[in-house]
Amino acid sequence: MTNKIVKSIREGLTADCSKCFGLCCTALNIIASNDFPINKPADTPCMNLQSDYSCQIHSQLRENGFKGCTVFDCLGAGQVVSQVTFNSQSWRDNPEIGRKMFRVFPIMGQIHEMIAYAAEAFSYDIPIALSDKLSEKLKSLQNLTKLAADELLSLDLMTYRLGLNELLTAASDFIRENTIANLPGAKRLKDFDHTRANWMGKKLKDKDLRATDFRGAYLIAADMRNTDLRAVNFIGADLRDTDFSRANLSTSMYLTQMQINSAKGDVKTLLPSHIQRPSHWIN
Repeated sequence: MTNKIVKSIREGLTADCSKCFGLCCTALNIIASNDFPINKPADTPCMNLQSDYSCQIHSQLRENGFKGCTVFDCLGAGQVVSQVTFNSQSWRDNPEIGRKMFRVFPIMGQIHEMIAYAAEAFSYDIPIALSDKLSEKLKSLQNLTKLAADELLSLDLMTYRLGLNELLTAASDFIRENTIANLPGAKRLKDFDHTRANWMGKKLKDKDLRATDFRGAYLIAADMRNTDLRAVNFIGADLRDTDFSRANLSTSMYLTQMQINSAKGDVKTLLPSHIQRPSHWIN
């Protein structure tokens, strides 16, 4: 798969709120916390949602305590559910459609997330056999986005996720093994395995953590300033308030915009090309 195609897929996973019926502001459940100042039950519009589905405090979300809104990224699921699945029918016009739409939204979000991971894996230099399997998986996921609402609601997403995870892990292991081979000293892949590790608040400043496997790891508020994180697998890692100031994440794998939005960093943090630097990061 060419870089041009991968780029096109990623562009299709960019949220366009102007084409969405405020689904993230309506469908999701909100619990008062450091991320939100209010409790809002699922399937209920946020008090800040306007009649045109825009947010009346969009430019001051963090100042008003809605930090979580600046972290969230639906990967374009909102506009697909609004414009494709429900053919531009709004939940405001039809409450029955709304109830179904709110259930479909998180499902589409998971599908888009899997598409994003699969597309990213194609940007790596991986074996042809593995690339072919990923291509088949990607096509099947893309086809899911075209299903009707009832078909989406009946999906067993875990089956798709497990099959994809095997391929993503294989791609990650291939890249990490090649990276480890060029590191000083005789080391094995398992020496870099920190999957599901609890490193909350851990002091890791100035460390060389290249090729580490942080799948599902808890790295909340970890100090990773000036840390080398190239070829690191971050899939499913909790990076809330992790400090990546001056860190090198340029070739980190399976890093999402939402993970980065929840972390800390600065203008010297090196990010993968498909990740945007959050506007709330310090200069």
